[in-house]
Amino acid sequence: MPVTDFIVSVLTVLVWLFNSWCQLFHQNHLNNVVVFILQGMSQLHFYRFYLEFGFLRKAFRHKFRLPPPSSDFLADIIGLQRKKKIGDLSKTMEGSLPSVSSKVSISPQNDPIIQKYGSKKVGLTRCLLTKEEMKAYHFPLQGFPDCENFVPTKCNGSITDNSPLFGLDCEMCLTSKGRELTRISLVAEGGCCVMDELVKPDNKIVDYLTSFSGITKKILNPVTTKLKDVQRQLKALLPPDAVLVGHSLDLDLRALKMIHPYVIDTSLLYVREQGRRFKLKFLAKTILGKDIQCPDRLGHDAIEDARTTLELARYFLKYGPKKIAELNLETVASHQELQAAGQEPRNTAEVVQQLNAGVLECLDSLGQKLLFLTREADASELSSSKTCQTIKCLSNKEVLEQARVEIPLFPFSIVQFSFEPFSPNLTEEMNKRMLIKWTEMSTVYAGPFSKNCNLRALKKLFKSFGPVRSMTLVLETHQPHLCIQYEVLEAAQLAIESLDGILVEGACIKVQRPVTELTLDCDTLVNELEHDSENRGTIYLSGVRETFKEHLLQRSSLFLGLEAVILPKDLKSGKQKKYCFLRFKTFGRAQRALDILTGKDWKLKGRHALTPRHLQAWLRGLPLESRRPPGLRVIPPPSEQEALQMLKVDHPKIAAWRWGRKIGKLYHSLCPGTLCLILLPGTKSTHGSLSGLGLMGIKDEEESSTPNMCL
Repeated sequence: MPVTDFIVSVLTVLVWLFNSWCQLFHQNHLNNVVVFILQGMSQLHFYRFYLEFGFLRKAFRHKFRLPPPSSDFLADIIGLQRKKKIGDLSKTMEGSLPSVSSKVSISPQNDPIIQKYGSKKVGLTRCLLTKEEMKAYHFPLQGFPDCENFVPTKCNGSITDNSPLFGLDCEMCLTSKGRELTRISLVAEGGCCVMDELVKPDNKIVDYLTSFSGITKKILNPVTTKLKDVQRQLKALLPPDAVLVGHSLDLDLRALKMIHPYVIDTSLLYVREQGRRFKLKFLAKTILGKDIQCPDRLGHDAIEDARTTLELARYFLKYGPKKIAELNLETVASHQELQAAGQEPRNTAEVVQQLNAGVLECLDSLGQKLLFLTREADASELSSSKTCQTIKCLSNKEVLEQARVEIPLFPFSIVQFSFEPFSPNLTEEMNKRMLIKWTEMSTVYAGPFSKNCNLRALKKLFKSFGPVRSMTLVLETHQPHLCIQYEVLEAAQLAIESLDGILVEGACIKVQRPVTELTLDCDTLVNELEHDSENRGTIYLSGVRETFKEHLLQRSSLFLGLEAVILPKDLKSGKQKKYCFLRFKTFGRAQRALDILTGKDWKLKGRHALTPRHLQAWLRGLPLESRRPPGLRVIPPPSEQEALQMLKVDHPKIAAWRWGRKIGKLYHSLCPGTLCLILLPGTKSTHGSLSGLGLMGIKDEEESSTPNMCL
């Protein structure tokens, strides 16, 4: 097997591990792969000791969340379990896609459909999403704050396995308020269309999304039907025990602004590995043998899509989970994803080999081995063999020393360091501290103001820097002050930079953060966040209007290198908030855009971004608390206090600082063209789970010439 085929296999494993988002370009420049596993560490370690992980956060631009590790984390990385998951492909790969009658031997316990539903046939009620699932997948639900204006279908009858199914599909366009409904199609059992209506959005249309919706300005111009009309019509059509069937049905119901309690979502019914979802077009071809959403048509046919979801639900009910599992959908989809990524193997035998083989088999075919370095105390089934050179060391220090010598000799190396994970009590304490620290960093005190100050004008002034969570007048001082808690760190920093030390209503005010033990290093942290590799090309803007994106795109020649426009929405109202983030390819282009947008023509307020997207996502997952929880001790708990007295014994903070630097020095010694992965796997136990974090980069020539850091 040539080296390029080994690279394809590496890509296959990466796609499998990282949920299919990973794609490698210029693969000919990739010489080898090194994976560093920091066993026992998690996202919480990285964020809690952000300043200590100096090299890692600066050198690796690509950061991504990892789910809590499985019991076979190491096997997942190198593909040891792929044979169990994929099974025998020799029959399914004879044609471009397997037919419904294809029979493939699989291991049932590893198939997600069997794991969820069992192997026996199930009734309709078993296929319904539970309320917990609907909540997890963001379906509109009665009583939720973001669904206050939604209309219930009033279908509250008793559901049985004989309840009627209705296929639903909606098409949307993009308006000044976001996505809005332009077409609704409802199909009853038997395939009869009982409702097909075009809908005129209430707000100005920015993009008809014709390639998806098939809707054009000409089609929609004469339409007078409004959202409230189709809501009323749908309520009248559906019987009390109606079950709605759709693909990603949460989006359709949100476009309709309706709440319905009984749903079957075919993107969730046909369960896929790692929480991913099969596309409707793929399921239609693979399960039903029919082509939909063909590229030669103008947009999708909503009736056809609604009918297809209904047929998929009926197929599942008729043939059962075991029949579905035998189709090996994951394998076929993986094959198609490789084709789409331009990695189509030359023949069927290579398809089977590449999908069924992990890294070890690929290296064996090249006559080479994988290097695995770990501590003797760490349990591992990966022992030395003809395909793997396992070296067990007495300590992390010895693992590091061996890595310097051995890595250059192997095309694929896994270097595993082991650290003591946080205890359950310390984990809870650290989570609370992180949230409080971020809240306090996003809070400013401003003043003193005169007792006759214009409070309304002051509130307007501070709101101009970004979204405000709360604003209170402080009267404990001789002269009034304001306490402003912002939703985002960038707004607080912008307020400090803009107003501290200036005259406001005749008084020279000071704008500062609260000084607590958690914010003492705030200035340093803000500076480091601004220089985080993920933030270098991203800017924050406040004061944007609903038409901002439209105007931005109209003058796109001014904003070269624009990669993404992130426009947050209010969860309750669905309205666009008055701030955004713009991401550019380079820091220089981001700076030029910032100068233009904060100039006299656009009159926006802004600065470079401070919050990496992976950090924003992690913070959203923590429980919302606006102040210190009662009883939280700010001093170190006894277990940590004890550890602080023994800094030489890998206290987490010291370990983060020390080993981040050591790995940095090792990274600089790698040859150019090395794909490097740093994995903090997270933890999984009976006390709870912590998600992991991955960092990825490819070493280039410029980095190789960088002087080594001293330890």
